[in-house]
Order: sequence, then C-alpha cells, then structure tokens
Amino acid sequence: MSARHGKDTTMSKPKLYYFDGRGRMESVRWLLAAAGVEFDEVFLETREQYLQLLKDGALLFEQVPMVEVDGMKLVQTNAILNYFAAKYNLYGKDFKERALIDMYSEGAKDLMTFVMRHRFLPAAEQGDNLTQMENKAKSRYFPAFEKSVNQQTGYMVGDQLTIVDLQVLEVILMLEEKFPLILADFSILQKFKAKISSIPRIQKFLQPGSPRKPPPDDRYVQTARAVLNF
Repeated sequence: MSARHGKDTTMSKPKLYYFDGRGRMESVRWLLAAAGVEFDEVFLETREQYLQLLKDGALLFEQVPMVEVDGMKLVQTNAILNYFAAKYNLYGKDFKERALIDMYSEGAKDLMTFVMRHRFLPAAEQGDNLTQMENKAKSRYFPAFEKSVNQQTGYMVGDQLTIVDLQVLEVILMLEEKFPLILADFSILQKFKAKISSIPRIQKFLQPGSPRKPPPDDRYVQTARAVLNF
C-alpha cells in the first residue's frame, strides 16, 4: 500500500518505507511537511515485503525506516533527518548552530523513545513507564528545553526554523496526548509551542487529513511485530 502527500518542490520525490504509523519515520514526515516537500509512502504490512527489501539489498543494516531519494536508499533515522535538514535549509547557518541543533535533537529523541516504546511494553510495565515518562519530561527534558529556547527569536537555535524546533514540538504534542496538562509549569515552552504550531506548513500538517499519523494502536504494534518478527 502506498500514499502520496504534500506539495512537490523537488525533482526527486522521496519515497518512505515504513509502517502505517508514527515510529521513527514520523520525524521525517514532520521535516518534509515543514519543507513543503511532496513524498510517497510504501507501508510495510507483511513479512514478505520486508524480506523482499532485504533480498533487494535496500536495507543496509536490515532496518527500517528507509527512504529512497536522489538515487540513494538511506537508512538510519539520524542520517535521513540530517540529509533532509541540510538539503532544505533546516539545519542552522554554521557549524556552531548545527552542534547545538544536534545536542538538543538528541535530547528530544531520548524523550521520544520513552513514548514510542510504551505500546510495545508488556501491559504490566506500561504504568511504570508512564510515570517515568512524565517525571523525566518535567524534571529533566522540559527544563533543559526551556533554558535553550532563544527568547529573542522564539526558536531553539538561531533566528529561523530548524529541525530541532520540529522535534521538540513533536515530542511535546506526543506527551500532551498522554498528559494534557504537562506544559502547565513551562511558560516558555507554551509560547514556543504556539509559535511553531502557527507556521502555515506546520499548522497544515497538524490538521486532519495530513500525513501525520495518529498515536499507535494495537494494529500498528501487531503489524510491526509481524513484519520484523519480534
């Protein structure tokens, strides 16, 4: 199954290979949507699809996500994100800004991992994971993000939108789905959320019918387990 999204602004339209759900591909969708780039999606629904990609040599480390673009088959999420961020001017203006972007992005991805793994945990462990997720967000990650926002520009780094703004907003919204009042004590992040969410392309991405995926459900978990055999 495949789907087509967005507005085409490049000669080489990316093709995204992943499950029909968020996971590690969701940040790629956010980035391409913010850049106004049209992309196609191939949804992995069977073990046979995955094995065929392996047979074709498309998965260098036998992992997804994989993105086919500009004559390459890119795997490893960070490599995919960094390529698109650099290509579409969402990766800062110099090496110093990129270092800060990378640092804050790693923090956002650490926090995302707590959320992404939740539905894959045994039911008996999910309650503890929720508690840990909320505590770490409020005591470690959100204070760090608040301290890092440039209050003159409203962005995390520099004076224009970068990939880290998207990732921090993404993880905030993921957590608000589970803890609606989690930003109550973080006024700077509330303003940051409002600013980034109001950017027209991002605002469009947050509307129903966009390529943004819903929170993972049982079907998504079962499909991922079946395809990857774990």
